Amino acid sequence: MPRIEIKGQALVDFLLEFDSAVDDKALVVLHPLHTKESLEEFPHPWWILHVDGAVNNGGSGAGIVLVSPEGHHLMSAIHFKFYATNNDAEYEALINGLKIALEMGVRNLTAKSDSELVVNHVNGGFQARGPRAELYLRSAHHLIGKFKKVRLECLPLEKNNNADALEKMGSQQEAVLLGSIPLEI
Repeated sequence: MPRIEIKGQALVDFLLEFDSAVDDKALVVLHPLHTKESLEEFPHPWWILHVDGAVNNGGSGAGIVLVSPEGHHLMSAIHFKFYATNNDAEYEALINGLKIALEMGVRNLTAKSDSELVVNHVNGGFQARGPRAELYLRSAHHLIGKFKKVRLECLPLEKNNNADALEKMGSQQEAVLLGSIPLEI
């Protein structure tokens, strides 16, 4: 006997996982005891964002890895065509990672960076000094305000390998195609 219910649920799961405009197209069947407002009380899953940015002899770039609650990795590398300090590159990585998470409809996010300075700026432990740092900080806070909850954590460089590798690819002056990983310039 075919298991129609399981096949139907697999299709729904697929659409919810990969459709960026799911809020516009989703059909939600309400139980008679539930109202639209009570659905907002259900917890949103937590996503994990790994970001890294750096400047080297080849240029500057950022690496971003967004991990879904199911363990799917969405990766992006960015090459900057403007002058950037190492701290600028770290901020650019965080800001672009937050933008990608918002595009994916993420509500709860744990962001991880190996930049102690950026993490402490955003979390309020360090004061941002200089107009560039203040602009980056305001931009990060503006984006963070669009999520339901965000935790920003500092982690050692060796635990941020994927974002670090993407950042190295993105920072190359002659950036090559990275296969299925999008490269922004």
